[in-house]
Amino acid sequence: MSHSKKTHELIRQNEQIVKKSQKHEANLQKNTTLYFQIGLIVCLLSAYGLLEMKFETEIPKDFGEVYCDVGVEEIAIENIKVYEEKVAPKVEQKQVEILTKEPDIVDEIPEFIKPKEVVTAEQNTGAKEDLKPGVLVLEKAPDEDAPVDFIRVEQVPIYPGCEKEKDNEGRKKCMSDKLSKLIQRKFDTELGNELGLSGKQVIRTRFTIDKNGRVKDVKIRAPHSKLENEAERVIDFIPEMIPGKQRDKNVDVIYDLPIVFKVQY
Repeated sequence: MSHSKKTHELIRQNEQIVKKSQKHEANLQKNTTLYFQIGLIVCLLSAYGLLEMKFETEIPKDFGEVYCDVGVEEIAIENIKVYEEKVAPKVEQKQVEILTKEPDIVDEIPEFIKPKEVVTAEQNTGAKEDLKPGVLVLEKAPDEDAPVDFIRVEQVPIYPGCEKEKDNEGRKKCMSDKLSKLIQRKFDTELGNELGLSGKQVIRTRFTIDKNGRVKDVKIRAPHSKLENEAERVIDFIPEMIPGKQRDKNVDVIYDLPIVFKVQY
């Protein structure tokens, strides 16, 4: 009997211990939730308080003008030279003028243009051979292969692009215009300035248009050798033509082409 009583007491004690531990755990859970709520409320109140706070900005008072004397001396600048840029003289564009006719005034005639010396009847006082009666003296016929001057040839050479012209005058003018345009395009007009020339400069050129229509035997006279070289270079651009004719035969035709340009400063 005593043993059963002890057993009942132990069971009661264990039940009490279990109830106490369960109650303690429940209290701990309640306390944790409470602490979390309190902390959250404190944080929200702190944030709200910071937002509602007013911050004042103080503007410093005006202290007036402040003078600082560090003993700076004035420096006088004398004898200053002002250099002006040198303006290069304006050089007007040099104009190249192609003459289709010889100018009225010619200071110097080149050697290849000078006419042959003519002996008059009074100067011809040399001894003559006595002519026997009945003997007929025949003069030599003109050489058909001799070149003919451009002005005197029966049919002038036809420059490319002038085929539509029907007569000599139209072909001459057309050829002159074509050559003028060629010289204007190809001739170096700056050369006169580079050589230090000024005023009017004349380059005299003569060439032959052969029986095949090609340019040959170019002769040039100019104030400077470089001008002669430039004129020869430009003449090389003259294209092949339809050759001139004399008595329905192709002949060599002599053509004179003076080139005049002005250098103005």
